[in-house]
Amino acid sequence: MTTDQTIMQNLTLEKALETIPSGLFVVNSDMQIVHWNQTAEKITGYSDQEAVGQHCSFLQGVPCGSACGLFNPAIPKPIIGANCTIVTKSGKTIHLLKNMEYLRDGKGNIIGGIESFIDITRQRSLEESLRDQAVELENRVEERTSELKKSEARFRTVLENMDDMAYIATEAYKLTFMNRAMRQIFGDRVGEPCFEVLHSEREICSWCPMDKVLSNRTLRDERNFGERGRLYEVIHSPMPDEDGLKQKLAVCRDITERNKAEMDLQEANRELDAFVHSVSHDLRGILAPVVTYMDFLRLTYADVLDQQVLQILTEAEHQSERAIALLDDLLDLARISHIKPGEHPTDANMIVNEILREQALEKSDHPEIMVDTLQQTWLPETFVYQIFSNLLGNACRYAPVESGPIKVGCWDEANQITYYVQDHGPGVPFKESEQIFDIFFRGKSSQGRRGTGVGLAIVRKIAIRCAGRAWVEQTPGGGATFCVSLPKSPAFGQSAPDKS
Repeated sequence: MTTDQTIMQNLTLEKALETIPSGLFVVNSDMQIVHWNQTAEKITGYSDQEAVGQHCSFLQGVPCGSACGLFNPAIPKPIIGANCTIVTKSGKTIHLLKNMEYLRDGKGNIIGGIESFIDITRQRSLEESLRDQAVELENRVEERTSELKKSEARFRTVLENMDDMAYIATEAYKLTFMNRAMRQIFGDRVGEPCFEVLHSEREICSWCPMDKVLSNRTLRDERNFGERGRLYEVIHSPMPDEDGLKQKLAVCRDITERNKAEMDLQEANRELDAFVHSVSHDLRGILAPVVTYMDFLRLTYADVLDQQVLQILTEAEHQSERAIALLDDLLDLARISHIKPGEHPTDANMIVNEILREQALEKSDHPEIMVDTLQQTWLPETFVYQIFSNLLGNACRYAPVESGPIKVGCWDEANQITYYVQDHGPGVPFKESEQIFDIFFRGKSSQGRRGTGVGLAIVRKIAIRCAGRAWVEQTPGGGATFCVSLPKSPAFGQSAPDKS
């Protein structure tokens, strides 16, 4: 016996479960915990001795069978990405992101369930904080806007008493007004040039937005001034005085803490992407040899095993392959955060033709696919392949052969190219048109069809990462038309504001 064989012979399910970097527990049909891994202990504070034998609702303190849906036959399994709140042993309330699935015996009878979870409390807190700040900012801007429509006296009173700094400057760059918050930092320097007061410059700032603002545009940028290291969001607005002379109003909000919170959230998202990548990669490494072993058993012992066992092996092999496909999609999803423009334009027609050749080898019973001449994009080939592979695979999966041809084309917009894949299948109900791009979402028309539930989420994430978008429209006469807008330019999105 080789070393590898010895390793696999000694590998147990319990050992495998303990290596998973997520909290995980197993329940029997009475919803009593029978296994509790080390990560679950770290997250909750409860040891396996304290947890095993308990009803799985003990962390929430209420019967949760109907709430979690694990044993509710009306809720499709597996349950992916559910949210819940629990109380740890120390009394701390935390938020979890969890997945759940049935456990069955060899006959397919439900004998229990398995649940894995991660702690997303920090991420939720950062998201809520940013949302609250955004709502606060929006509400205060709206409040200020309504006040400014009143008398000049009222307007000045509002500016004078607001917490944010505010100033008014003429087209000659002279300050005519500084509110209390600004005077506290710079002193009363009305009449002096704004570039001297704010930036200690002797000449007009090269990036000054005055000309654009006075042409009746409202602009936003971010600047460092005042206390050392403080970052301000500055909104520049045109504001003619009572004599019709051109002036600029600037409202400056200290966003130092908000900016830090955003950076913390970005770091949390990077950590989450890294976690998904790590888990998906590791689990794929475990599942791949399992598929090989089951295939070996099925083929080698076909004349020994009865038909039922062979069917079980075949189904187990299929489910393992599906799990590997899902993990591959999750790995792709995690990699999207690192998209950068390609070194040269990508030939979309070449990519689509490559996909069609691969599909022809795998499956011939799909509708005819008609491809127009497609414009090039600066999105790297790998990601263009992912977009069209998922959209074409989706169309072929749902559109019957007799429904008519699948059309692939594009149209040109100002700074973007919009690609589309049009079919004449069952279509997407209007109420599902937004949800269809959510990860693991399965609409009514998808029931009974194979797929990981990740493909369209990958398409949308790629588009958003490139400052584009993805959406679905109704095909005239029936069916669905999936659209993705991508940049023409090698620069994705808008450049970051100058922080002089």
